[in-house]
Amino acid sequence: MSYLSGSAVCQWLGGCLLVLLAGCSLGESKFLGGDLNGVNHTSAAINYFSVNGYGGPNISPHGYGGGMCCAMLPRQWQPGLKFKVEWETDPNPYARLKRKPSGYGPDEEAYAKHKANYQQHIAIVELPPYEDRLCALEVHFLPCNQVKVSTSCWRYPSPNSPIKEPLEMKELAVCPK
Repeated sequence: MSYLSGSAVCQWLGGCLLVLLAGCSLGESKFLGGDLNGVNHTSAAINYFSVNGYGGPNISPHGYGGGMCCAMLPRQWQPGLKFKVEWETDPNPYARLKRKPSGYGPDEEAYAKHKANYQQHIAIVELPPYEDRLCALEVHFLPCNQVKVSTSCWRYPSPNSPIKEPLEMKELAVCPK
């Protein structure tokens, strides 16, 4: 990168910062921001997830992921608020894939075959009540592609967390409709 293009980038970033600071002086925002966390109660890996387009991390089977900034929610909670959760699962996250002849990375054909089993999911979820502050939006992925969310400042697995399901849940043979 030449000095001139680096300088242009710095000017652009400085301009963006000024716009953001100017926005702060316009009064109270209509939205609250909080961390976006996920808890995976299943044996599948969560390759990624998002809430209304705000991206979350990948989560290992029966694991946690989070601290991603930010989930934006309306400052005032109202009954009936809903949002869209999208996620992709890898039902066989511990598969041993054939390696490249060099030994570095999986064989492309083996990886493509594995990736063909990834599953995409969407759920529309009701937003639970929250006060005038948001610590985090915690998304729980349960068996049968069910989703629960919490806006509590008590993170799972705290006894004060509103979500009580165990971390290692078994998949049902037949999921309820």
